[in-house]
Amino acid sequence: MSSTTTTPTTPRRTRIGLVSGGLGAYWPQFPQLLPQLRRSARRVTARLAEFDADVVDVGFISDAEEGAAAAEKLRAADCDLIVGFLTTYMTATMLVPVAQRSGAPVLLINLQPTEAMDHATFGTGEWLAYCGACPLPEMANAFERVGVPFRSVSGYLEDERAWQRIGRWIRAAGVRGALRTGRHGLMGHLYPGMYDVSTDLTMVPANLGGHVEVLEFDDLRVRAMKADDAAVTAKLAETRAAFEIADSVVEEDLVWAARVSVGLDRLVDDFGLDSLAYYHRGLEGEIHERLGAGMILGSSLLTARSVPACGEYELRTSLAMLITDRLGAGGTFTELQALNFRDGVVEMGHDGPANLTVCARRPVLRGLGVYHGKRGWGVSVECDVRPGPVTLLGLGQSRDGRYRLVAAVGKVVEGPLLEIGNTTSRVDFGRDPGEWTDAWSASGVGHHWALATGDIIPELRALGGLSGLELVEVTD
Repeated sequence: MSSTTTTPTTPRRTRIGLVSGGLGAYWPQFPQLLPQLRRSARRVTARLAEFDADVVDVGFISDAEEGAAAAEKLRAADCDLIVGFLTTYMTATMLVPVAQRSGAPVLLINLQPTEAMDHATFGTGEWLAYCGACPLPEMANAFERVGVPFRSVSGYLEDERAWQRIGRWIRAAGVRGALRTGRHGLMGHLYPGMYDVSTDLTMVPANLGGHVEVLEFDDLRVRAMKADDAAVTAKLAETRAAFEIADSVVEEDLVWAARVSVGLDRLVDDFGLDSLAYYHRGLEGEIHERLGAGMILGSSLLTARSVPACGEYELRTSLAMLITDRLGAGGTFTELQALNFRDGVVEMGHDGPANLTVCARRPVLRGLGVYHGKRGWGVSVECDVRPGPVTLLGLGQSRDGRYRLVAAVGKVVEGPLLEIGNTTSRVDFGRDPGEWTDAWSASGVGHHWALATGDIIPELRALGGLSGLELVEVTD
């Protein structure tokens, strides 16, 4: 098997297309109107660029012919989201070609110059600069009739509430783009018996786009064995800077984990991976068992640099972790661990790799002679998620193969935690832990998910709207 790239993986930048416009019949009638609207368009371009996105601005259109030309430019630009800025009234025929041909979701924005008109001094020309709301119902009606989903944000140029809403659509479009173009590694085999984890690989591109790269543990083996002493030494230094090393860690096991981590880095770079899920059962300490047992350190470090990696062959959870990471919320591999009815919290987390970016304190590497439920031994990560609001996100699958987003919002609270080399957090959902657990389990989620920081439900709603994925919210 040959590698596909030798360039280190970096998160894909979001690409936003922008077309601004108004009705050309106005320009000779009101000579000051078009220059004012162009200034507004330049301001929108500048604000869009602040979202860490590449903006493809195809300029200002004034009629249907210019709209068709803009549509071709945006189609060729392969954007994640098209923003149509309605500066004043414009006909639907100017934007329908953009919506039909671009191949990307379209967001229409109506941002008038200020909060309100100055009625005492305004004439018709000044009023028309505030008339972007007028064509919105026309666009919605036309989009419906040509089969294009409609979405819009109305406000004024410096309206931060409107820009927050625009930002949600942009971030959601970035996630959709990351999934659409992503390369997702799947290495090893299914943890025996986990029906909910089993994944039809065709369903990933069918629901999300992207590519699943099927990997062998031998792909990792050859890279780990080729790791030189300098690379392993550098990885050990990185590890000691990132972790508190518990006394239970055996130096030989730590060195092995560092070697495997170097191999993982090269595997991710060689295959251009954006995420990775893995599992190998192994037998009697042979090399593949040792590789599987040695992956926790490297997978944690990969996840911290925005390449989510998780165990138990959990492809859909590595995808959920990719979603939460691209939304800036981290996301660590999680399952239910215990219910605490005395304190009213659900204790959740997982053994193995963790997301170091969401830890409440410096994570700990512990040496374990036994990995519960798995073969092998070595070093494992222990951390807890920062106190405050958190979002759970799982990627469920229905009987017909369709994916759905399953989410819930809670709050991580302080309290006693086990010190057994696992990630563990106490989450308060504001209701009886048993009732919440029953509701969460009935949602169609699998038994793994991503635990992310903050309340990202608005962004997940936007993602569902752009991707066509149903969002199931497990609420109070």
